[in-house]
This record gives sequence, structure tokens and C-alpha cells, in this order.
Amino acid sequence: MAIASLAAQIRPFTCLAASLPSRLAPHPPDLIRWIKREGGFVHHAVKLSQETQFGIGLISTEQISPGTDLISLPPHVPLRFESDDSSSSSSSLLSALARRVPEELWAMKLGLRLLQERANADSFWWPYISNLPETYTVPIFFPGEDIKNLQYAPLLHQVNKICRFLLEFEQEIRRTLEDVKASDHPFSGQDVNASALGWTMSAVSTRAFRLHGNKKLQGGSSDDVPMMLPLIDMCNHSFKPNARIIQEQNGADSNTLVKVVAETEVKENDPLLLNYGCLSNDFFLLDYGFVIESNPYDTIELKYDEQLMDAASMAAGVSSPKFSSPAPWQHQLLSQLNLAGEMPNLKVTIGGPEPVEGRLLAALRILLCGELVEVEKHDSDTLKSLSAVAPFGIANEIAVFRTVIALCVIALSHFPTKIMEDEAIIKQGVSATAELSIKYRIQKKSVIIDVMKDLTRRVKLLSSKETPTAA
Repeated sequence: MAIASLAAQIRPFTCLAASLPSRLAPHPPDLIRWIKREGGFVHHAVKLSQETQFGIGLISTEQISPGTDLISLPPHVPLRFESDDSSSSSSSLLSALARRVPEELWAMKLGLRLLQERANADSFWWPYISNLPETYTVPIFFPGEDIKNLQYAPLLHQVNKICRFLLEFEQEIRRTLEDVKASDHPFSGQDVNASALGWTMSAVSTRAFRLHGNKKLQGGSSDDVPMMLPLIDMCNHSFKPNARIIQEQNGADSNTLVKVVAETEVKENDPLLLNYGCLSNDFFLLDYGFVIESNPYDTIELKYDEQLMDAASMAAGVSSPKFSSPAPWQHQLLSQLNLAGEMPNLKVTIGGPEPVEGRLLAALRILLCGELVEVEKHDSDTLKSLSAVAPFGIANEIAVFRTVIALCVIALSHFPTKIMEDEAIIKQGVSATAELSIKYRIQKKSVIIDVMKDLTRRVKLLSSKETPTAA
């Protein structure tokens, strides 16, 4: 009887198989009805659909005017992690575990709270949690071969770092909870393995929003608190959203913490779309499990390496590049760009809104100029800007752009396959995770090629000019 009673108080971290797209419960409660019952608001035309571009999402069954309230949640409905909650032994243990999570893996802190609620058979949030996906298409769950097939070292490093943390944190949780009695156990006595930790971390990273908390910081501003917003988090992403999130402040409506409002006209059968942020495909794949084609914010990360820069410059036709042996004044300027000195940040990017990161552009202009008198005529912002055309003359600018183009050729050569080969593999038919890996690396290569095209166009334009500097 004691065992039966304990079993009734928990929900296991394993799930029954369900037809895709599967949720934690085969037949979850009606989420919209639960929101309304708890004092929230859902527009009568907003419905759940399993046929959106990204799977389960929200659609409108009729035309909705801009400015119309679509969803509102009262303060007690969002799920958050209260780090100062020590109302019970299990809460204290949960807070102690959360303190061991690195700040950059913030999703795990809220994930621990989500896992606690998932294990609790009487959880207030079960109507929401039961509607969460059973699995996530983020790289930490990819088969090893599909992780390898991402072909991009910075993302592979992040995936390996997270996987290593999950395995180590699993052992730490087991050690911490080894002798804890069932009534004080934050996960209702269940064994928490790396898979369960990966699930809860992914659930948070794919769905959480940062809202203003109650705690006031110095200067009077509020701290940002990650929260899970039931139903609202089923709005999918677009860089051209038709809805936006508004947080009620200063007690304007005590029954509403956050709401979604129509930003533009929402047509019948249109999905409700929010902008998750101007993010690269690294973030979209790692945190959300999808890739945006022709993402204007996608970038390629390079290391500012003196030997690499010398090689690229020589390949670009620069006779005697100075990257490996800069003059003292050049070294000082590189230090100001944080590309030299004691604690430099050697990560630079190409692609995105600016084809070449400002620090890299300034460094190339300075090192390929060689004239301190010329450099002193311009401030740092000018040297970092592509809109400042040829500040050191056309010959210098052409050498800079050709060096970046050579860097792009070198970066492209690090991918073992070409775009045409990748597209042919997809056409043959592959698994969902393999297709995501291939689409991701296609987009990375496309970023490099687009930068090369952009800079080649700029070189041709500069070469056609007769004056040595831009007017």
C-alpha cells in the first residue's frame, strides 16, 4: 500500500509512444480551456493546429484586426524558478542544485523546476506540461553521425559542451539526492538521468521568454526572469511577425502579467507568429531545433589568427603582409580592438547585417595601410564601418576585401562537402535529424558564398573608380 501510494504521487520521466507530433500525454487536457478557467483570456478565433510549418502551433480561424488582444495570462499561470524559495526541503534542494548550473546554461535552472512539476502527479501546471513535446529536434539528441555532419566547429563545440555538462550534472544530482528521503526529494524520488535533463533543458530553451521580474536592481530597473508562458509559447517564429508580446507593468491590469497582441492584420488560417529575436542559425538550431533558410542574421565565426591572415593576404596578392609582425603602433591599435594584448577576444565573424565584423575590417585596414599618419585621420568607428568607403584609398580597400574573400575560400574549404552534394543527399531521403544537419551546413556555406559575392561586387565597383579615395 505504501508503494502504491507513492506511485500515485509521481509521473515517470519516461513516456508512452504516440503518433507524431507526440506530446508527453497521449490525450492531454485542453490547454485553452485551462487558461480560461484560470482567469486568462484566449481570443475565440485562436486555435491549436498540428499542421503549421513547425508542427504544433496556433492559428486564427478568422480575420483579426491589428491591436486585438489574442492571449493574456494572469500572474500565477507562467512557470518560473524562484531561486529564493526555501519553503520546503525539496525546494531548498532544488535551489542548491540550480546554484551549480553555469550562468550560460540558464535554461537548466528553470528546467529543474519544470522537471519537478513534471514528476508531481498533482502539479498545477500538468495541463500545460502534458501538452509539451515528448522529444525535441535539438542537436544534443541527434545521433552521433548527424552531430558530426553539422561540419561546423563552433557549433560542435557547443553541442559537446552541453552533452558533457548533462552527463556530469546527472552524477552530481545523484550524489546530492542519494540519501534524501522520499518526502523531501525534489523529483518525487525519481532517478534523474542525462536524457531527462536534456529534455527539460530543451523544453525551456525552445519555449521560455525573458520577462521583467519583481526584484528591483540598482537604478530602479527590474531583473529579467525566464518564464514559460503556457499557450503563448506555441506561437512560432518569423522575422516578419503578426503578433507581439506585451508585459503589463505598474499594475495597469492586476489580473494580467503578459499578453499577446496582433501586430498586423491576421488573416483566416494564418499562424500566429512572434519574432524570437535577430539570431543566427546556431541559436535557432541549438535552442529551438530548426534552421532558417537565407537567415539575414546568420554568421560564420572565424579565429583572428596572424598566420591565417598572412596566408589569406598573400593569396589575395598582398606582397608583404604585416599580420605576424605588426609595428608597435599597429599592435596598440589591435589591442584597442581587443584583437591583441593580454585577454584578447579573437572570435570574429563574417555575414549577418554587416558582411564583415567591424573589428576585423578595422584590423585589416590598419595592417594593410602601414601609415600611422593616415590612420590617425580616422576614428575607430569609421575604420569599423563598411559604409565608410575606402578611408585609406582604393588600393588599400581592394586589398582588404580580397583578403576577406581569401579567408572565405579557406573557411569554405574546411567543409568536406559542397552545397550541390548536400542537396543531392537530401533528395535521396534521409532522417529528420540528418536533414536538419545538412540544411544547417548548407546555410553556413551559403553565408560564406554570399559574403564573397558581396565583396567581389564591391571590388569591381572600387576598381572602376578613377579617384584614389571616395568623395
